[in-house]
Amino acid sequence: MFKNLRSSKRIPKDKYGWFGDYTSWAKASAEAGGYDKHIILERTTDALLKVKSGEAVYERDSVIFDQKEIPYALTSFLMLSAALKKSPLNVLDFGGSLGSTYYQIRDLLPDKTFASWNIVEQDHYVACGKANFEDDTLKFYSSIDSCLAGKKIDFILLSSSVQYLKEPHVFLEKLAGYNFDFILFDRTAFNNATNDRLTLQVAPPEIYPASYPAWFFHKEFFLSHFSDRYKVVAEFPSYVEGEAIMFIDDRPQGTNKGFYLINSSKYA
Repeated sequence: MFKNLRSSKRIPKDKYGWFGDYTSWAKASAEAGGYDKHIILERTTDALLKVKSGEAVYERDSVIFDQKEIPYALTSFLMLSAALKKSPLNVLDFGGSLGSTYYQIRDLLPDKTFASWNIVEQDHYVACGKANFEDDTLKFYSSIDSCLAGKKIDFILLSSSVQYLKEPHVFLEKLAGYNFDFILFDRTAFNNATNDRLTLQVAPPEIYPASYPAWFFHKEFFLSHFSDRYKVVAEFPSYVEGEAIMFIDDRPQGTNKGFYLINSSKYA
């Protein structure tokens, strides 16, 4: 899948977005400017505490908005999954920050759509989440396995997370093996070419100063991990305005979208 990859061009100053075509994670990481995880966590915590208290309406990537962007695909497929399951769902939100999506949609869904919302995140997020946000419904874990040790998960959400893993295909193969009932990928980057592409993402300075490796996936290869156990029920574009078409090196070379998968061995 990885062929004809080029090294990146030097990124112009004051530019943000996605750049380059790297041959390895190490090479992309070497050019990354890095980020101060404490600043990002602090900004995210402050923003979500305002959402939690009702002082703000919506948070995404540590930025506060005065109006929600509603993920209609996610809310629809959560309700469909609960109807198929015939019981409230235990949801695992992989890379779910401090509960951004939970606070975004919890008031939009009928009662008993989900019984618990469980976030798997980096350790410093888990510690902050437990201290400031955890309640009877919202829980935080450092790994999928630690979450599964305490409860059975029905529905796993992966929103803007898989493309930031060092070895995403190793993870995807393991994910398929968990045999969850429902899987939903949202805001996931795909390449228009015939292979995966590794880029360097530079965050807008008004969010936070950061740059890090980011994948654009080949769609068929990405979904092939699930072909033996799952049926792809739907494909849909990102709900975030301006994200449907993604620019690499200032050219439209990717798309940001999602997929809803149902376990075909459990639901015909």
